[in-house]
Amino acid sequence: MTGIVLGDNSYGKAECRLLRVDRAADQHQITDLNVSIALAGELAATHYSGDNSQVLPTDSQKNTVYAFARDGVGQIEDFGLRLARHFVDSQPAIGRARVTIEQYDWTRNGDAAHSFTRGALTRTATVTCDGAGAWVVSGVAGLTLLNTTDSEFHGFPRDRYTTLPETTDRILATAVTARWRHAAAACQDWARSHGESVRHLIDAFAGTHSLSLQQTLFAMGQRVLAHRPELVEVRLSLPNKHHFLVDLSPFELDNPGEVYFAADRPYGLIEGTAIREDAPPAGPAW
Repeated sequence: MTGIVLGDNSYGKAECRLLRVDRAADQHQITDLNVSIALAGELAATHYSGDNSQVLPTDSQKNTVYAFARDGVGQIEDFGLRLARHFVDSQPAIGRARVTIEQYDWTRNGDAAHSFTRGALTRTATVTCDGAGAWVVSGVAGLTLLNTTDSEFHGFPRDRYTTLPETTDRILATAVTARWRHAAAACQDWARSHGESVRHLIDAFAGTHSLSLQQTLFAMGQRVLAHRPELVEVRLSLPNKHHFLVDLSPFELDNPGEVYFAADRPYGLIEGTAIREDAPPAGPAW
């Protein structure tokens, strides 16, 4: 059919589950990852005619993840850079490779050398490489935070459908998904950068007297950028995990802000970005 051409496209292997066990020391170390790969480039022929001469099988991509892990994983940003650069450098048809990694948190059980408990926190990284350079975005998901006070919400417009009362004291809770863009993909202390960024997110949430979740969101992003010069942009997604005071009057009981119902849906979803005014363009990293 004339007048129709192929638009943006990519392909790859999604969600390669990888558990790496380091047994060199008396206490074992584990790295639990979910790795996804997306490749783009001169791939029109396979779409137009089924010519696969430029299509590296997704099974080969999966095998590369496991083969590279044999040499060690290290920080997920470094592992993502190794993989992305490999696919661009080794495949003439591939002009861009994106590697997205989730790392699941495991805590050692006491003094046990080989026993662990999985936590709720997920560390994330997205690495994109092309002929022009490399971009790294780190992040965190599943960071659940709650303040029992110092949160208000009032002064909002009201229409015929508004039933929400204004409040000067409420529970503020959220499950943070945050991503932050590095100014450069040069080798750095990724672990320290990540740990400090998460700490500043938590400190800002705890220390902000909130008049809105939007205000808290910006305070979190602003604090990270103020303390981490290697970062230029922070994107945050904050669901408002509502807690409603339970009416105990039918049971002839008072409820002085002690018993709440935690609702899981529907929920407000607040999203936003804090960015340096002089930040370089984002490129394809996001």
